[in-house]
Amino acid sequence: MTAPDTAAAPDTASAPEAVDVFDGHNDLAWYLREERDYSVEGLNDPSVSPFTTMDQLAAGHVAAQYWSVYVHSSITGADAIKATWEQIDAVRRFVTAYPERLAFARTAADVRAARTAGKVASLMGVEGGQQIDESLAVLRSYARAGARYMTLTWSTTHSWADSATDEPVHGGLSAFGREVVAEMNRIGMILDLSHVAPSVMHQSLDQSRLPVLFTHSCAYGLNPHPRNIPDDVLDRVPGNGGVAMMTFVPSFVSNARREWVDAGEQGTAPEVTVAQVADHCDYVRERIGIDHIGLGGDICGVDELPTGLGDAGQYPNLFAELASRGWSQTDLRKIGFDNAMRVLDAHEDAYAAFLGSADEAPSAANVTSADNGRAASAGEGGVAANTASAANTASAANGSAASAGEGGVAANTASAANAASAANGSAASAGVES
Repeated sequence: MTAPDTAAAPDTASAPEAVDVFDGHNDLAWYLREERDYSVEGLNDPSVSPFTTMDQLAAGHVAAQYWSVYVHSSITGADAIKATWEQIDAVRRFVTAYPERLAFARTAADVRAARTAGKVASLMGVEGGQQIDESLAVLRSYARAGARYMTLTWSTTHSWADSATDEPVHGGLSAFGREVVAEMNRIGMILDLSHVAPSVMHQSLDQSRLPVLFTHSCAYGLNPHPRNIPDDVLDRVPGNGGVAMMTFVPSFVSNARREWVDAGEQGTAPEVTVAQVADHCDYVRERIGIDHIGLGGDICGVDELPTGLGDAGQYPNLFAELASRGWSQTDLRKIGFDNAMRVLDAHEDAYAAFLGSADEAPSAANVTSADNGRAASAGEGGVAANTASAANTASAANGSAASAGEGGVAANTASAANAASAANGSAASAGVES
């Protein structure tokens, strides 16, 4: 991976007061799989984890994080379920390894308690509907484990939903896809509409009774990348109560960078800056209002980030840029933390009912305490012995997938990935963000 940019873009001499961040998407768990054999040692060393260290999280005032439990779409069936549980286990293991910095969270109350304690509330999100292998029971098992959202697709169309970056098959959601949406509403699991085709966005907004997230996307009106949110979809977000979380993926942010990627990445890449990310924030705020915008950096999911936003410690640069454009402290608190928190709050009644009564549902603190010995017993680079039984159905050891790069379009890489998967289970997907 490219070393992150450490330039402090805007002059922060007149920076606003510290703004807490509730970020929608960080791929540290996949990075640990691909680069560290799942070792959780040294996560405060930027030479070990260049884009996300404990000190960077503190410098960025990250108060809550959705850690992505992503599995490349070339890994399918029972192998995808196993690989997802390995990702969940990785998150639990690094949270357990840094208890003074991180706190596992499943509920809104857990998030508030962690924030009060000065720790990063650590939730999870499943990044791809293919990871449930067409099983609502598997979906529910992820939710019980603390995965509070699921992205309905990743970069490829699967058996029940169309992706924004692949050929459509279902005209949006299949009948089973609509069942998934209904079940997610029932159990208080947030719909993430990043990655999905516009048809899926609209159909999900038609159906969902609860607010949605777009955990890591930008505005199509500024940069017509298929991974960005079209204006007609953005216009519906306030009616749903949802939040569009602006991402830092260079080719989603910059039209020039997207064109450079589409042309084959020849020559020097056009620079992408924190000011251009702020342009997307301005665009969305002006179009749909301050109550419906957040941040989802996709940190650790790409091998390069914009100048001034090169790691998890640099969110203050974005807030300084926005403040220089007239954003108030209240505005900054909303984009940074409050709007994402509101969406989580809106799902709490359904999630609590799903887990059981307040007396019966274990708190995250108790779950973490009970799991500490089991997770730690896996040792460095290992997976806890009692990872869910669904994960034991098949082996994904040969399903590794390199997902460096930023392009986010799998349509051009899926065939090669599937061919590689058929041959030896590996999928090289350069140019695809996670």
